[in-house]
Amino acid sequence: MKVKFWGVRGSIASPGPSTVRYGGNTTCIEIRTDNNELIILDAGTGIFPLSQSLLTELPFTANVLITHSHWDHIQGLPFFIPNFIPGNTLRLHGAFDPVSGKGVEQVMDVQLQYSYFPVREAEMKARIDYVTLTPGESIQIGSATITPFMMNHPVINFGYRIEANGKSVFFTGDHEPPLNIYEDSDPEYAEYQTFVDAKTADILQAMAGVDVLIADCSYTSAEYPAKRGWGHGTFHTSINYAKQAGARMLFCTHHEPTRSDDALEAAFEQVLKDHPRQAGDPDYRLAKEGECYEF
Repeated sequence: MKVKFWGVRGSIASPGPSTVRYGGNTTCIEIRTDNNELIILDAGTGIFPLSQSLLTELPFTANVLITHSHWDHIQGLPFFIPNFIPGNTLRLHGAFDPVSGKGVEQVMDVQLQYSYFPVREAEMKARIDYVTLTPGESIQIGSATITPFMMNHPVINFGYRIEANGKSVFFTGDHEPPLNIYEDSDPEYAEYQTFVDAKTADILQAMAGVDVLIADCSYTSAEYPAKRGWGHGTFHTSINYAKQAGARMLFCTHHEPTRSDDALEAAFEQVLKDHPRQAGDPDYRLAKEGECYEF
């Protein structure tokens, strides 16, 4: 299986000289099974350079798994070049939105309104299919079994476990570990903590034993108190997930857009000092645009 990162920044694309080493595009990850089946995790701005790399493989079917509908995870879709070429199929997978009452089709419907984009969906030449997923219910894409899991973010956010030929990847999308909304002196604290503990156990079970965990590490532990409730994790929380789940490799992603490459490396160096690897611990890496990891 191969994992290639095409976008690793969070919230907003951040191009420029200070982000050139790790990249400024927003979330997009290419997965290739050992059978060369193409699965794409999220469609941030990184999907545009990915689509350019696919032009030698036409025609094809691209299965895109959307974690959630915030802009930095969908804004590259209108620029996915194969959409404009007959013979291709874009199969978009994602969640039902209880607020709008719509499925994953709204991701394209909203962006392709004529006021915001000059090409309407009806004018695109590729076939576009929509698959609305149910948490915990697996689907099959070729040799790969895909299972969506509900994570913790201000909108519905799916984490995805991908398993094929005995290999596995889990991607959290945007995720903040569940937290107790009550003070420990409140009478509701204990009951709510039961919910938090059960949700945490479900998430760890979803990640259990994966070869590669790709996790939201937006903030440092020092930054987190000011960001509490925003729906993002820290290096510390993701390392704890990786250890408890028994993952072999952790890729830290969704890099804070105001953090330069130098600052990112400095923060990560401190994280490694705070979490010295013990025997059996996962390997820890910063996700880097253009990097390909094969296992």
